[in-house]
Amino acid sequence: MPPRVKPVDFEDRLTLVEHLDELRTRIITVLIVFGVAFALCMWQNNALLDIINEPLPDGRVPITFGVAEPFTTTLTVAAYAAIVIAFPVLIYEAYAFVLPALSPREKKVLLPFMLMAPFLFLAGIVFAYFVVMPAATDFLLNFNESEFDIEIRARDYYSFVALTSISVGILFQIPIGILAVTRLGIFTPQQIASNRRYAILVIAVVAMLLPGTDPITMLISMAPLIVLFEGSLLLSRILYRPEVGEPEASLEPTDSPGPPEPPSEYA
Repeated sequence: MPPRVKPVDFEDRLTLVEHLDELRTRIITVLIVFGVAFALCMWQNNALLDIINEPLPDGRVPITFGVAEPFTTTLTVAAYAAIVIAFPVLIYEAYAFVLPALSPREKKVLLPFMLMAPFLFLAGIVFAYFVVMPAATDFLLNFNESEFDIEIRARDYYSFVALTSISVGILFQIPIGILAVTRLGIFTPQQIASNRRYAILVIAVVAMLLPGTDPITMLISMAPLIVLFEGSLLLSRILYRPEVGEPEASLEPTDSPGPPEPPSEYA
């Protein structure tokens, strides 16, 4: 049987072997795209390293400790950059694989969000590079600088940049989650809004757990996440349509008394 490339229809019925064959094909596709992106990044590794070193204050350059470390560190940076480049393909292949489990209505609802995911991810990468990283490096490298002879190890710095950027990119997927669960009818916008404080608490905890994040950088990371949360909640209120027969939730409680009970015939 030839490998599948196009998404499977909802009506299609595949055997376990066919599902595994499809999964293998999609994994191979992602690996091929990753390999091409990795080769491109290795070809332009000098420009890539210059871009990543840009957020360092005072034109500092990371140092290495070992004969093979410049080579292995360059490989690691190229791999991180290739992951970012291959992310849109990964999203598409994941969507295409789970497509058979979705009804036509669910596919119609989720498809716009799948298209939004790569753009939000790249927006998170850009925000992390231009806003989070300069603030983080400036604060962390100047903290107690009179007490330390501060040098920057290349391997640690590049891992810090990559993990922070990818984490922020993933956190920028918050609007997709909120819009998806409201459009699918799992939760209503009113239910999410009533638990806003818990959502903000979760955002604060996740921002605090970012690699090497200090209090200032944590607040900088939280600000766009809260804006995205509130914006997506507002958009979900506009797009929300209750199912037929489902009463719309009222935003304000009412204290008006109900209709009077009929008099009892035994009164």
